Amino acid sequence: MIDIKLLRENPELVKENMKKKFQEHKLVLVDEVLELDQKKREATLKGDELRSSRNSLSSEIGNLMKQGQKEEAEKIKAKVQEINQSLVENEALEEDLANQIKERMMKIPNIIHESVPIGKDDSENVEIEKFGEPVVPNYEIPYHTDIMESFNGIDLDSARRVAGNGFYYLMGDIARLHSAVISYARDFMIDKGFTYCVPPFMIRSNVVTGVMSFEEMDAMMYKIEGEDLYLIGTSEHSMIGKFKEQLLQKSELPYSMTSYSPCFRKEKGAHGIEERGVYRIHQFEKQEMIVVCEPEDSWEWYDKLWSYTVELFRSMDIPVRTLECCSGDLADLKAKSCDVEAWSPRQQKYFEVGSCSNLTDAQARRLGIRIKGEKGNYYAHTLNNTVVAPPRMLIAFLENHYQEDGSITIPEVLWPYMGGTKVLVPKKKG
Repeated sequence: MIDIKLLRENPELVKENMKKKFQEHKLVLVDEVLELDQKKREATLKGDELRSSRNSLSSEIGNLMKQGQKEEAEKIKAKVQEINQSLVENEALEEDLANQIKERMMKIPNIIHESVPIGKDDSENVEIEKFGEPVVPNYEIPYHTDIMESFNGIDLDSARRVAGNGFYYLMGDIARLHSAVISYARDFMIDKGFTYCVPPFMIRSNVVTGVMSFEEMDAMMYKIEGEDLYLIGTSEHSMIGKFKEQLLQKSELPYSMTSYSPCFRKEKGAHGIEERGVYRIHQFEKQEMIVVCEPEDSWEWYDKLWSYTVELFRSMDIPVRTLECCSGDLADLKAKSCDVEAWSPRQQKYFEVGSCSNLTDAQARRLGIRIKGEKGNYYAHTLNNTVVAPPRMLIAFLENHYQEDGSITIPEVLWPYMGGTKVLVPKKKG
């Protein structure tokens, strides 16, 4: 949510930002907010005047009673009662106007950073840099579930019977590899100075609406029937929610945290759920990182965060690239975002394995996360980034470490997490 002062003082800038995000249908919100804001300020002024009149009359009542002018005092008491009734009505109006303003402000996108490329959708995202040399071996690399099945490592049929499409059983060496990557990612981030956390896997609706737009909420979140609880789509939601309505001390900033959680997503929309693969699914596990910091530090943190994901993947010998998200591909709360994509030697192209975002103060405003300053309190900046999200990450890992004989080599950084295993040997031939 942007600062309403910005909208008051520069509504054309807010409208231009909407146009850059190809959200012309939202332009009317700016004018509606301005109109409602004017009415609310008029109501606030009226309320101040009513309270001032009431205070004056209340003082007059006391004086009249002292002078024995009870009849005159009763007349003024009646006027005070009328003012009190007017105040009740005026306060109800103020609250209604405030709610209408908030409802519209929550739909207005954050101001994007000046460096964000302008484009309608993810097809217009811009490659920034490649890390590692993409390799295409001279032998065929099977589809990722075929590789997993050669190790008796996945059972999609049983998962469909138990839960439906979009779920899976990982087993044996593949399940161990999955856990090894998560554990390695956890320790990798701890070594970077991040505090490890296992957060709640459910959050209340006032946290959901604080961390994401209504459109994202509808497309992603599973609601617990009969309760004000939602399953998290990423641990970033409950991690940022941890600071809701908090007044943070400057001396304790920044908060840099890395979290493990299962994640649950409807994946509602054009992409749909894969029946055969595990690239887009309803349930997965993830290691995440978040930062809550001073506004002037957030862009330095942004560059640190995505670079950590690149470093992690390169340490496992997986080529990656970074991709700048264009304006039309940015969620409403994001000021700037980049994707980390891993190389797929089977498809001979890159695919997304993580996303890094700076939300400036948009989330903090919605959640009331402020910093106690010497000259007044102000909103913090929040950032988030994927460390690693298997089983999607397993696709990149298996393809890049697949050998001609069907075995999978394990990079040295994972040996301690795999009990010293350096090569996985298939249980059956394809």
